[in-house]
Amino acid sequence: METIIKKIDDESIAEAKEILLNGGLIGMPTETVYGLAAVGTDSEAVKKIYEVKGRPSDNPLIAHVHKNYDINKLVYVSHDYVYKLMESYMPGPLTLVFDSKGVICKEAVCGGETLAVRMPSHKGCQKLLAAVDMPIVAPSANLSKHTSPVTAMHVYNDLNGKIPLILDGGKCAGGIESTVLDVTGKVPRILRAGLITREMVERIVGACEIAEHKEGDRVRSPGVKYRHYRPRCETALFAENELDKANRLYDEQIAAGKRPYIMCADYLDEHFKGKNVLKLGNTGEEIASNLYDKLLEGETEADIIIAIAMPREDGVYLGIMNRLRKSCG
Repeated sequence: METIIKKIDDESIAEAKEILLNGGLIGMPTETVYGLAAVGTDSEAVKKIYEVKGRPSDNPLIAHVHKNYDINKLVYVSHDYVYKLMESYMPGPLTLVFDSKGVICKEAVCGGETLAVRMPSHKGCQKLLAAVDMPIVAPSANLSKHTSPVTAMHVYNDLNGKIPLILDGGKCAGGIESTVLDVTGKVPRILRAGLITREMVERIVGACEIAEHKEGDRVRSPGVKYRHYRPRCETALFAENELDKANRLYDEQIAAGKRPYIMCADYLDEHFKGKNVLKLGNTGEEIASNLYDKLLEGETEADIIIAIAMPREDGVYLGIMNRLRKSCG
């Protein structure tokens, strides 16, 4: 199979729609990461997603819909606070987990009774979703456990020959996957941290919990059970008060004839003068936007990426540290 990358326009949207409605898969951009898309009511197409990615069969998918789609077709909305969250943060990098009405095929929800739904804010993605006018399930468009793609070329590098079309919507602005929020209870619970933070949710609904994932729990959200986001090189992760250890490891790797790279926030660059550095930015939003891009850049150059942790774990940094631990820990 030949894989073609096409800029998003009316012609490529029409081609993507035809592929999807005929049971095929495509790569599509969102504001967070690129997704591997299939129609969510098509069991055979959804099975292809798991086959192409090598994804574990108990890791559920998120249904993506356009901003005017009536989610009541898919799920039961049990609490009024949900509408406040949707009004404030959707379309956007927020996924809500509801009790499902069973419209999406069982393969996509891994036999569970809940469904995760989101409305991406990426204009090209919205155009595709409106054209298809059906729920599209889409995990990240990469091989399972590899670093998530944030450009069309990242998708191509993993899935060339496995899918016919990748819609090129530019580099994803958000850079890490959406926040996943369980809204089946009286108080929303964060299942996966992201750009919509606990503090942002609390401002709208007054309270927000963070779920503790225990062995044996049924998985309601992708990204919580398995080791994810790994670059194809060795990694190490140090706290910000362990910069001396990071420098020692770097020097040891150089002495051994290896190619180490430090990955850190820009303000730490002065601690690693003369060394190979992958700079992430200074603010939480900049760091989130650049994290996967720098991991994927690093794996092409480095034998080992030596990552420096964030100084705290509130706001956006909670999601960043979740990804850093899974990618480099």
